[in-house]
Amino acid sequence: MSRRELADFLRHRREALRPERSPGTHPPGRRARRTPGLRREEVAALAGVSVSYYERLEQARAPRPSPEVLTTLGTALQLSTAEREHLARLAGQVPPGTDADRQPVPDEAHRLLDRLAPTPAYLVDERQDIVAWNAEVAALIPGFEQVHAAERNTVRLAIRLGGTFCQAAQGAEGEFARQFAAQLRAASVRYPADRILGELINELAAHSAEFAAGWRDHDVRPVPTLRKVLRHPQLGDLEVISQTLLLPGTDLQLVMYQAEPGSPSAAALARLGARGR
Repeated sequence: MSRRELADFLRHRREALRPERSPGTHPPGRRARRTPGLRREEVAALAGVSVSYYERLEQARAPRPSPEVLTTLGTALQLSTAEREHLARLAGQVPPGTDADRQPVPDEAHRLLDRLAPTPAYLVDERQDIVAWNAEVAALIPGFEQVHAAERNTVRLAIRLGGTFCQAAQGAEGEFARQFAAQLRAASVRYPADRILGELINELAAHSAEFAAGWRDHDVRPVPTLRKVLRHPQLGDLEVISQTLLLPGTDLQLVMYQAEPGSPSAAALARLGARGR
């Protein structure tokens, strides 16, 4: 069990809650609140545990919580499914993954990528390494197939091409970094001994203040949809929506680039697809 990580996660999730949306707590104004979110005693009451025990959890001094306690804490803190899984892993109720758990890309996943044409689509693993892609991706990202396999990673590509090829759409600034923070935070708990993953996290934290802020927030909720502007050397600016879906039964995620139907960007992606084939 990672007591410090568990303590930080519980504290951040408690502070993120709004008292007026938490049944059984005192609304703002009834009693002055010196800290954001709920009080420790309120979470303890909602979870049915003693205040002293919950305080020790947030102080990284408590023994391993039972599955039953994790369930009640998840309800009290209004955790999502992804956050409940993360909590169980932090508490040592789910064994960490190893290299033996990593499986090759299934043949049906390769066939799915081809069937998605003309939509550019690729698969990433828990490190955000691009492990499979269709021809449209190779046509969309400048020099993609010439990039060394070790650098064929969405984080490193974002750093390398940021501002020249890919940027956030207006009003969506910072969402890309927050998505990476959530994905890599969850992956770091699933694979705590992964040295390469740790180096990648440190690299991005040093490069992006937004990623570092997202990492400190302990947010592991997935960000399935992002709006981006891609600057293609031949097709010009493409306004796209990046959609990320988990491939069932694997650690792989499917990423697809789509545009608003009938838009100039959609027409450009269709031309790109024909060129990629």
